Amino acid sequence: MRGSESISSFDHERSRFEQDVLRGLATWPRSLPCKYFYDERGSRLFDRITTLAEYYPTRAETSLLQEHAREIATRLGRAVDLVELGSGSSAKTRILLDALIAPARYVPIDISAKYLAESARRLSASYPSLRVEPRVADYARPMTPFAMPRVATRRAVFFPGSSIGNFEPDEAIVFLDRARQIAGRGGVVIVGVDLPKDAAVIEAAYDDAQGVTAAFNRNLLVRINRELDGDFDVDAFAHRAPWDAARRRVEMQLVSTRAQSVRVAGRRFAFAEDEVIVTEHCYKHGIEDFRAMARAAGLGAGPVWTDSEVRVSLHWLDA
Repeated sequence: MRGSESISSFDHERSRFEQDVLRGLATWPRSLPCKYFYDERGSRLFDRITTLAEYYPTRAETSLLQEHAREIATRLGRAVDLVELGSGSSAKTRILLDALIAPARYVPIDISAKYLAESARRLSASYPSLRVEPRVADYARPMTPFAMPRVATRRAVFFPGSSIGNFEPDEAIVFLDRARQIAGRGGVVIVGVDLPKDAAVIEAAYDDAQGVTAAFNRNLLVRINRELDGDFDVDAFAHRAPWDAARRRVEMQLVSTRAQSVRVAGRRFAFAEDEVIVTEHCYKHGIEDFRAMARAAGLGAGPVWTDSEVRVSLHWLDA
């Protein structure tokens, strides 16, 4: 296993974090990029979210992978170079790794360096013969190309977790095009997609009774306070996650509960009571709608698998 983050890289990422936060708070409606949820604490909170009764996507996709991992592995063939974007704890990836036939390498890519290194160490201990090479990167941005091992027969880019829904539709097409380029000629992109469903089911998944998702959302303010010399009163922002049926998306929000002034990186921002900071959009895509997006990105539509309750889908896309 290898992978580290240099001091200069850390400084660069902090500078980008500051720029993105200041830009988002200065626009209307105010917004913060959801990728910054995932510092070490945020990553752990999200792992808790995936175990909640209300949060169906993880259970549904896990059951889907358990049912079809062997079929996917057979289609991929021997010695595949598996690249996962936004790997997190790599929990679902283990299902696929267990089914793969002598994989050449596993490359988990994530924005949270410390959490990524810890996850990669655990994975290496579980799979001592597997070459694990974590890479710290923001998968939403163009990445430096990296070669496949010589023994690899082709590359598969794995993007589970319905995270494609965090992109605006036009941005999702750009992202899928980047994934196609990472996969390379003869490669495959495998994407998990959350399907449209009853609004009550969706809203409960993003506003659980225990308040874990609320803590996850507010942790972004905690991170800003810690890393950007902010003075957000975290308790003065409420978590909301309404479903927008017309756009087929959940909008995660932090809502100011009173008029207040906040300092971030030396700048002041005034908030009115009930003013919203949008922290995430979570789109739900129908199967044919998503296949059309994939085609627009130059990907060939292959098999599609759904769980028994048709809550999520898993798409095989030819690069």
